[in-house]
Amino acid sequence: MPEDTVAAAIREAAQRLAASSDTARLDAEVLMAHALGATRSELLLRHMGGPVPAGYEALVMRRIAHEPVAYIVGEQEFFGLPFAVSSDVLIPRGDSEVLVETALAARPRARRILDCGTGSGALLLAVLSQLPEAHGIGIDRSPGALAVARANAQSLGLAERTALVEADWHVPCWADALGGPFDLILANPPYVEDDAPLDRSVRAFEPAGALFSGPEGLDDYRILIPQLRGLLAPSGLALVEIGHAQADAVSAIGHAAGLSTQLYRDLANRPRVLGFW
Repeated sequence: MPEDTVAAAIREAAQRLAASSDTARLDAEVLMAHALGATRSELLLRHMGGPVPAGYEALVMRRIAHEPVAYIVGEQEFFGLPFAVSSDVLIPRGDSEVLVETALAARPRARRILDCGTGSGALLLAVLSQLPEAHGIGIDRSPGALAVARANAQSLGLAERTALVEADWHVPCWADALGGPFDLILANPPYVEDDAPLDRSVRAFEPAGALFSGPEGLDDYRILIPQLRGLLAPSGLALVEIGHAQADAVSAIGHAAGLSTQLYRDLANRPRVLGFW
């Protein structure tokens, strides 16, 4: 096969990306598919012998500089759904799908849902996609994140059942206009320690305000969790994502607030979600 084909360019890009990515070949293919305006399957089936698109090298250089692939292509799949992403929001990760699965199993008849720190809207919109009678409110303190979430609600056909509101649980009376109580509360608050050793692609590119929460990563839990009781309906449930080493500390915050707790683990059997009621 000629050396100026798509296949050759992918092979060469994967070699260059190996120093900065554990998924170098996959990254090279996803970036090529994006440059061609094709799916990855279409790339592999139809385009490998074709000419290299002009924009491919620039995409590869961005990835070599550790920019996440999801930001480069502007999209990330979560719970089988396509979500637009930008540097205003965290990239939805597969580990968070356990929160969605837990919500659907534990409260399949939930009608009023609140998502605290909605970001791209991934958690809320994934749950709403499976609960056709439910309506949800997603709050975030970032206008940029809310713009991304609104675009996702629209593209997924869920805008009529979704309200996205600028609010900050650090501010007194932040929830007064939301019209609770809620059957189900979802939350993926910042929970990373300020000095945690993070991959460069995370620390340099993902929004710090959605990642870091003090020296122990617990500051936002200490503010948000004691407020959950006043937001929950009598049979309501709050599901909060946690770091894998934070289960005991976050459970203690809940117990101190008079809440019962239950731990849920991810597919790797690591603590991932705490339920509060």
